[in-house]
Amino acid sequence: MPADPKFPSLPAEWAPETLLVHGGSSRTPNGELSEALFLTQSYVYDSAEQAERRFKDEEPGYLYSRFSNPTVAMFEERVRLLEGAEAARATATGMAAVTASMLSYLKAGDHVVASRALFGSCRYVVEDLCPRFGIATTLIDGRDLSQWQAAMRPNTKVAFLETPANPTLDIVDISGVVDIAHRSGAIVIVDNVFATPMLQRPMAMGADIVVYSATKHMDGQGRCLGGVILCRAQHVKDHLGVFLRQTGPAISPFNAWVMLKSLETMPLRVRAQCASAAVVADFLAEAPGVAQVLYPFRADFPQQALARQQMSGGGQIVTFALAGGKSAAFAFLNALRLVKISNNLGDAKSLITHPATTTHQRLTPDARAELAISDGMLRLSVGLEAAADLIADLGRGIAAAGSTR
Repeated sequence: MPADPKFPSLPAEWAPETLLVHGGSSRTPNGELSEALFLTQSYVYDSAEQAERRFKDEEPGYLYSRFSNPTVAMFEERVRLLEGAEAARATATGMAAVTASMLSYLKAGDHVVASRALFGSCRYVVEDLCPRFGIATTLIDGRDLSQWQAAMRPNTKVAFLETPANPTLDIVDISGVVDIAHRSGAIVIVDNVFATPMLQRPMAMGADIVVYSATKHMDGQGRCLGGVILCRAQHVKDHLGVFLRQTGPAISPFNAWVMLKSLETMPLRVRAQCASAAVVADFLAEAPGVAQVLYPFRADFPQQALARQQMSGGGQIVTFALAGGKSAAFAFLNALRLVKISNNLGDAKSLITHPATTTHQRLTPDARAELAISDGMLRLSVGLEAAADLIADLGRGIAAAGSTR
């Protein structure tokens, strides 16, 4: 892909950590060190002729911040460089990224195959929203490649998955799904939010589109909402660009600026969070009343080999189930003093939620059972606190949960 003239070319050998500090910087004549925040709705043209050329895409430049914005463009370029994608487009939220990536490409009569282990809102888009527009969907156990193959139809246009999945951390074989989907003429969309681009590169495994909730690790400090779509430049030209321009799920320039700066520290945060998550997972595995611990790099994780094949780290999410069910889970949560009860994740603060009554509460009991989301399951997003302090706090939860038995 030709270099974007707005951004200086960078050495090809630079590591991701370096790209996240220096990539996507476009300075004004003032020579500012920190990237500028452009809070503007629209732009001024030198002449009527120039305005006409820009609206006809005959001349590069900005038109309206719903379409593009200098600060947003810097954020997009930095994520693009990290992912190794041809193009990146930012959105207002992660769910805007998921919805736009699908609806910009699909039409009535098309078919989607998706892993059933998805974030609750993602399942809504696949299971409820798409069928309203005449788009058929099939949900499968994404861990089983034979089910992907069996579900493909002549009109299948998209294979959609998240891996690791929320909250059970199911791992999907990305390369395997890509092979099956591409043979059937479908594209593959991967929600990579749990792994982050620091731990997993779906595009290197053949995925066509990668989506993120930038609200999570890219911000990482609980401040702003945002999303990102990574894809080929031709896909933006043919499908995504006009959809975003006309429907308007644009990210705020302020949010983009916050996340642009946060990207500089994402490698440090993710590395530290992964290290603490592994320690916490080992503690929980030995704790009384804990019936199950799920962490992708633990030896007892059912898909450990595949997780290690696809990912460079185990991630910062630890999912575990208490033997005492909902009453034990609530007692555990209410006893915590350091870890905060919140449905967000990827934050500097450790956060914990009860999926059955929050992120996945809209699913029927049978659907939750099918996904192995029990009433005793808790999803812990490990932050940047000292692991010893986290373990002490989780110990208080374990003691409180034990008192319910």
